[in-house]
Amino acid sequence: MFTKQGSTARVLLVNDDSFELATMAASLRLHSVNVVGEAPNKFIAENLFLSLAPEAVLIDLQFSGEAAIGLLQKMRNVNPAVGIVITTSCPDLRLFGLLERNIPAGTKIILKRSISDLSVVTGALAQSLISAQDGSKMNWINLHTSIQKESFISVLNDLTDIQIETLRLVAQGLSNSEIAKVRFVSEKSVEQIVARIAHHLSISPDRRRNLRVALAGEYFKWLGAPRH
Repeated sequence: MFTKQGSTARVLLVNDDSFELATMAASLRLHSVNVVGEAPNKFIAENLFLSLAPEAVLIDLQFSGEAAIGLLQKMRNVNPAVGIVITTSCPDLRLFGLLERNIPAGTKIILKRSISDLSVVTGALAQSLISAQDGSKMNWINLHTSIQKESFISVLNDLTDIQIETLRLVAQGLSNSEIAKVRFVSEKSVEQIVARIAHHLSISPDRRRNLRVALAGEYFKWLGAPRH
């Protein structure tokens, strides 16, 4: 349980996975967390936020990163003191097209695979109430050394912002010429970046498979799709 000014803080949950939403809500309530609302999409979340006035928001970030962050920014405009906790299966938010400056100050981010028990979530919610008011930078919670050393995270960390953005555009189905127009560079430059990304991800040239399809598959794995 965590409190604000002597009373149990009010929490709004936002998650487009109905099973995860119901499970998290039930689990938090069993731990005496005052869950006042459950939203399966950003439209309901925005309405519930305005009507219920929660003091903290726990939101899952999956595949619709920019929309989720836009929602959180709206919430912060309404209540600058609202605590924010993000859960995600993705270890690098750049894959959503997000940089640190996009994330509301004081936001706590939890990599789902690092949640050993619910105290990680309740602790992050408690910290978010403090961080929202002192202007702290966003930061990851409970990202243990053993997890940081996992190869899939180190591989992403070694990719530059330009490479991550190019990978994201490839996964969206853009051709090299289309990416070149979006990024205002030459098509040759894009070809070189794509080749470097493939090399970095250990995707070797193979006539039996399409390179761009392979890159897109890697991208969606990093976002949290099942890894096989």
